[in-house]
Amino acid sequence: MKIIYGVVGEGMGHATRSRVILEHLLSSGHEIRVVVSGRAHHFLVERFRGQVGIAFEEIHGLHLAYEGSKLDRGVSLLENLRDAPQGILKNLEVYGKVADGFAADAVVSDFESWAYLYGLARQIPVVSIDNMQVINRCAHDEFVTHDEGLDFLLARLAVKIKLPGAFHYLVSSFFYPPIRKPRTTLVPPILRPEILSARREPGRHILVYQTSAANQALLPLLRRLPQEFRVYGLGQNGQEGNVTLCAFDEQRFIEDLRTATAVIAGGGFSLMCEAVHLHIPMLSSPIEGQYEQELNGRYLQKLGYGRFTKDLDEHVIGDFLSGVDGMRDKLQGYAPTDNAVIRGCLDELLEDIRLGTPRPDRLQAPAMGRWEAAIAGTKEGVPPASD
Repeated sequence: MKIIYGVVGEGMGHATRSRVILEHLLSSGHEIRVVVSGRAHHFLVERFRGQVGIAFEEIHGLHLAYEGSKLDRGVSLLENLRDAPQGILKNLEVYGKVADGFAADAVVSDFESWAYLYGLARQIPVVSIDNMQVINRCAHDEFVTHDEGLDFLLARLAVKIKLPGAFHYLVSSFFYPPIRKPRTTLVPPILRPEILSARREPGRHILVYQTSAANQALLPLLRRLPQEFRVYGLGQNGQEGNVTLCAFDEQRFIEDLRTATAVIAGGGFSLMCEAVHLHIPMLSSPIEGQYEQELNGRYLQKLGYGRFTKDLDEHVIGDFLSGVDGMRDKLQGYAPTDNAVIRGCLDELLEDIRLGTPRPDRLQAPAMGRWEAAIAGTKEGVPPASD
């Protein structure tokens, strides 16, 4: 089949997840045209350089601005409005280029709007693969939405209008709330091969990852603590007392992750899933203003796999580290999985599209039986509702 694959460029988790799916699609003999924005474009182009059956188009996408550990909504809005005219022209140019030379049979979107709108305009079925749809397509209890009523409703609305009416929604998750929407399937976290092959060997250091390089207030805080910290994401390299500043290197990062005694990071889904998979306790301090990250952190704490905090300070870190033994015990109950479920589900959906089968409410991929048995009692079905 000929497939258009859209990848949102804000946050590298979308790119690393899409890399896994793209490798599977290529190995299955599909021809792929990837539309991608931001840093994800460079990452994927380099990863697939020289491979046949796949081509890339760079599109314009929205981006976010940060002030310290907080999302700056005002600056984000102004910068996106400033760049909009040129971005629209660029995306229209790519639309014409793809439409003229690529007769797609299906569209896959990792929370990316260009590919979705292309499929909508040309009546091509769209399969959604991401973690964000859990906000809208699943039901959540008061622990998750506590004191965040308006933010939760706004986040649900934003996700709902992003990719409405897709052929099916594959939602990657390490937590399994009840499904409240039809054509929705929860699948295990999509993990890169390097994580799947990593062997856990706990050391003494704590891995720290920050999405925003502007959060320089973190360093004085860590230096006041007695533990050894290895910090990624601040755009620096060097040694400051008990803090090792690390320029990003994928191989070194995975090595530091698999040997870490614990992780301190934001609420980014990909790293959280990797920590859970490797049974590493995590302290999540989400970026203020990004509700999806807070949702992830609240579920992490609810399951006992880590802690969630809005205010990162010495007391919070000390309290977290004093409880890591109990979190490790809880993590032992999490059964690590490979990517077989997502591969099987996507293959089934693409075959349904090829055959012209109506949109399925429930998938029958063989791997689903094993997966559903593994999460029995943690997820329950809810009668399908309307979109």
